[in-house]
Amino acid sequence: MLVFWKQRLVFMAVPKTGTSAYARALGDRADLVVRDPPELKHAPVYRYNRFFRPLYEKLMDTEMELMAVVREPVSWLGSWYRYRQRPFMRGRPNSTEGVSFDDFVRGYMQGQRPAWANVGSQAKFVEPTKNGCRVHHLFRYENQARLIDFLESRLEVTLDLPRENVSPRRDLALSPEVERRLRRKCAAEFELWESIQ
Repeated sequence: MLVFWKQRLVFMAVPKTGTSAYARALGDRADLVVRDPPELKHAPVYRYNRFFRPLYEKLMDTEMELMAVVREPVSWLGSWYRYRQRPFMRGRPNSTEGVSFDDFVRGYMQGQRPAWANVGSQAKFVEPTKNGCRVHHLFRYENQARLIDFLESRLEVTLDLPRENVSPRRDLALSPEVERRLRRKCAAEFELWESIQ
């Protein structure tokens, strides 16, 4: 998570949406960089609302605008799948070594997900809270130009993004049956992504 106080902007770190590269490029300009623990670095809206929002609204009498990046759901799951195939994950319960992408997505759709498929939800991450805390600026991961234009204008910077946290390439073709089930069972994920202009 990156906080830009003067610009009243918080860049939420949705996992697997390229936020590590933005943190590297903008970290020196941010007034607050939350790197660890992952539960705070990747704080969803409800956690931001509980722990960070009161600091700004109650102590500083300021409402910050939240921004976030959302990835096409199959691509997002594919990024998690590839990340968990890295050699350092070998032998861990959340490693996807020896798991096909179809099986990974099947595991993701289970009510009780196996450790290797328990990766959360982008829709849940950006879900508004009952008190109105919400993401004001949503961007598609696939439209980096729009995201960069927004950040360069809002922060008055020129961005040079490094490649960060890149996972190994893998075949991410889902069988039609698994993709149909995913689109039906996880409709909120696709509706969110499709709602972004």
